[in-house]
Amino acid sequence: MRIKGNIKEVKQGLRQKCRAYRESLSPQQKQQMDAAIRTRLFRLSVYRQSRILFTYVSKPIEVDTIAIIRHALTHGRQVAVPRCIPGTHRMQFYFIHSLDDLTPGTFGVLEPDIERCQPVTDLSQGLCIVPGLSFDSQGYRLGYGKGYYDRFLAAFGGSTIGICYRNCAPWKLPHGYYDRPVDLLITEKYIRNIHRAGKHASSRQEVRHG
Repeated sequence: MRIKGNIKEVKQGLRQKCRAYRESLSPQQKQQMDAAIRTRLFRLSVYRQSRILFTYVSKPIEVDTIAIIRHALTHGRQVAVPRCIPGTHRMQFYFIHSLDDLTPGTFGVLEPDIERCQPVTDLSQGLCIVPGLSFDSQGYRLGYGKGYYDRFLAAFGGSTIGICYRNCAPWKLPHGYYDRPVDLLITEKYIRNIHRAGKHASSRQEVRHG
């Protein structure tokens, strides 16, 4: 994407726009959209076949993952959620057995209680649900600007899914050479499979429902 002006200012403007849209949603609208995204996720073979689910624990402004965590645990999957490492922009995933294993942590986000949870040492497999304020048609994401997931995804060897509201999913976003796109994007309106012929080449297939 060709950027006019300072890229940091452009990204900040996009973040503000996405935040404003999410904050404008009524509780009923958000619940309906979150449910539609979950339904599409649960139908995917990559989700049904994955035994380890890496996922963020959602804040009120984000696509809800609490119900996803409950579903995964109920269906016998291992669930791993992140803890921000103090003094760094890195995070460590820990396995949880229930939502009771979560406690308020960095930025007020629920994180695993490290006294009760085991750290994940193998990042070579599994399915990761990636947070983002916005995702584009090529799977590139606009995060919160701290770089936590950028660093994690650079070391993660499994499959990745971005979940996002349709109105926060433009055709193109600014991204860097080393940014890693997600493998699939799910919105309340569609699933987009992102196939990469090479490191930076991609073709797209979109599956719409209703």
